[in-house]
Amino acid sequence: MPRADLDKRPGDVAAMFDAIAGRYDLLNDLLSAGQVRLWRRAVARITGAAPGDRVLDLAAGTATSALSFTATGADCVACDFSLGMLQAGQSRLAARKQRNPGRLGLVAGDALRLPFRDEAFDAVTISFGLRNVADPEQGLAEMRRVTRPGGRLVVCEFSTITIAPVDMVYRRYLLGVLPEIARRTARSPEAYQYLAESISDWPAQRELAGLIEAAGWSAVRWRDLSLGAVAVHVARRPRG
Repeated sequence: MPRADLDKRPGDVAAMFDAIAGRYDLLNDLLSAGQVRLWRRAVARITGAAPGDRVLDLAAGTATSALSFTATGADCVACDFSLGMLQAGQSRLAARKQRNPGRLGLVAGDALRLPFRDEAFDAVTISFGLRNVADPEQGLAEMRRVTRPGGRLVVCEFSTITIAPVDMVYRRYLLGVLPEIARRTARSPEAYQYLAESISDWPAQRELAGLIEAAGWSAVRWRDLSLGAVAVHVARRPRG
């Protein structure tokens, strides 16, 4: 896999995720030291989905994050462009005994051309996936299209630690240690080299907020998690 390129062709990125789908959730837990579960819960809490709400969870992978929304009674569509991820998620869901009160659907789709009608959802979320979209601003505009007026956007993405010395150590881990762990544990370690580099190249919190505003969202703000290693941006689709 060549050095991360934020203009990478969607088919290449989808194939990369297909290759790591089987162990994706396990390796996420390992490489984040379990923090990914806390980040997921924070996204669900910030989204505030209520019974009867319709939530679109983009870049949903194996639909693990979508279960946080159906647990509240909201109906959720888990959408991803990797068929391998969705198939792995479908297999795990079929094996689960517990059922959440909200309904869950899995849909294959590209964030740049979402297969949903205008204003179909009360909230749209995307966690750790916006940086893999070939044109993030166009993707954000598509998310706005399928969100009802007054509806919510929640973007959870890796970001920039606000304490410079800590950020320096983190980036050494990201570009040095993480790929080495992946080489020893993952079947497609080159995918994690790409992921580490795409995280390092991604805009900081304020820059991403500007990108969200440029796509037509309003009331944009963010909350740092884990000292800013992850940031959750929230916004509203303007009414009228």
